[in-house]
Amino acid sequence: MIEIERKFLVKVSDYKKEAHRKTKIIQGYLTKDPKRTVRVRIRENQGFLTIKGISSKDGLSRFEWEKEIPINEAKELITLCLPTIIEKTRYEVTYKGVLFEVDEFEGTHSGLVLVEVELNSTEDVFEKPDWVGKEVTGDEKYYNSYLSNSK
Repeated sequence: MIEIERKFLVKVSDYKKEAHRKTKIIQGYLTKDPKRTVRVRIRENQGFLTIKGISSKDGLSRFEWEKEIPINEAKELITLCLPTIIEKTRYEVTYKGVLFEVDEFEGTHSGLVLVEVELNSTEDVFEKPDWVGKEVTGDEKYYNSYLSNSK
């Protein structure tokens, strides 16, 4: 499956009052090879294993395979991940029919707030809420795998 998404910084916390869902996410990386990353994610009481391929030149798309795994297996796999584990709270906001996923990072990256929009096509056009700021799609320093390098 090809994942197509755009990523932006967030200007203000107005998204919190518009959110219809809030969840805690813990994730780690088993490998961060530039051509493929393997991520383990725990979201509430669910576990997921995700493999992502290399991004397109514009950063808009890449291969992504994800499978739900038992929560106990996800917890065991997290212990095998590379040292820096990412913890964040995700707020889901639907604005004019488009789902915006806002991630507030904790720990080392406390204060960083990013929003992602998954699209069906690289040509999709959508309206952004006022709290959405500068686009950072394709900027590797905002990839979660990159953020997990920092301690």
